[in-house]
Amino acid sequence: MKIAMIGTGYVGLVSGVCFSDFGHDVVCVDKNPDKIEMLNAGQVPIYEPGLDVLMAKNVEAGRLTFTGNLNEAVDGADAVFIAVGTPTRRGDGHADLTYVMAAAEEIAQALTGYAVIVTKSTVPVGTNRQVKDVVAKANPAADFDVASNPEFLREGAAIDDFMRPDRIVVGVENDRAGNVMSEIYRPLYLRDFPILATDLESAEMIKYAANAFLATKITFINEIAALCERVGADVKMVSQGMGLDGRIGNKFLHAGPGYGGSCFPKDTRALARIGQDHAQPIQIVETVIKVNEEVRRRMVDKVVDLFEDGVNGKTITVLGVTFKPNTDDMREAPALTVVPALVGAGAKVRVVDPQGRREGEALLPGVTWVEDAYEAADGADAIAILTEWNEFRALNLDRLAQSMTTPFMADLRNVYDGKTAEKAGFRQYVSVGRA
Repeated sequence: MKIAMIGTGYVGLVSGVCFSDFGHDVVCVDKNPDKIEMLNAGQVPIYEPGLDVLMAKNVEAGRLTFTGNLNEAVDGADAVFIAVGTPTRRGDGHADLTYVMAAAEEIAQALTGYAVIVTKSTVPVGTNRQVKDVVAKANPAADFDVASNPEFLREGAAIDDFMRPDRIVVGVENDRAGNVMSEIYRPLYLRDFPILATDLESAEMIKYAANAFLATKITFINEIAALCERVGADVKMVSQGMGLDGRIGNKFLHAGPGYGGSCFPKDTRALARIGQDHAQPIQIVETVIKVNEEVRRRMVDKVVDLFEDGVNGKTITVLGVTFKPNTDDMREAPALTVVPALVGAGAKVRVVDPQGRREGEALLPGVTWVEDAYEAADGADAIAILTEWNEFRALNLDRLAQSMTTPFMADLRNVYDGKTAEKAGFRQYVSVGRA
């Protein structure tokens, strides 16, 4: 089948590359000429393990191309995917659908035959019907259907998630559109991965409900972690004990500095607004948003409280600033709260992150970027671990402690433990959810 993918951001690029690996002919479209030039040169504008290799393979096979010409891409396409950004709208918390509706109008003008217009972007309930109205108004003669196909990709594991999904959700209005979507996902259907066919509204709601629930799990265990610190319990043991219950599961029960990234913050805010607009407030989600902000501020206090007289004039080495390992994504990262607070309090902050510098230099002014953790720790007064990259999991703590002016550590991802740190020579060690 011929597929047009509108948008080459994280979701659009990963989806386009993976669809081409299924054997479909995929044309990815972006209005940014620099990005298209980069992609045509074989360069991937985001960091996602394995994506560069898979992209090169399918470009070479002739199944994957990139263009800035939307009309060219949509002409003759069986399905046109909208994978543009839906950021939080400033001021009210709603998802900003400006790019989605603009794409829908352009697609309408470019249609030359029957096509399914598929919303891949995360959008509020009712958006696909709005897309349908926009297309029909812009081109009354257009022969099309709409479909909702939310993504469930984890940054750092997106290719595996796409190729071996827990489920594929497809919202359609009729069999004609359903048959096109079934053919697109045929390689996964043949391997017995579950495909859930729903109405448009249910597909839209599934995405928000799933992300809000996962954000709730993270926030719940962070609340429990704070209580563990007061009563002398160990949150890692508590998480393990909870996770062994099959009704709960062990995923997303890791205490830390709060959730971040491109999905959870944006989607929880949008779901909360949807509830308010329909006079059915989602009070749990509203509380999750509030508590997550408090968790981040609590992490700042953990670093500052290492010192009796605060961090003014102290050198703090921060290990990891992306919102999670194996990505270069800084969106809503806890570091964007913690690091500026330390700088504002007068600390001299050194930052080490394997992939975060490209975005981080603009987002974290006033810090010094260092390539190596040991170099960054030399002469430092404290180390704060904010992102649990693999290279930070097996550091030589003895070497770090010996090179520091005052060997203090704020382990905000519970990578190590107090006994190990003390044995290595750290005079102060704090973590999350331990006495």
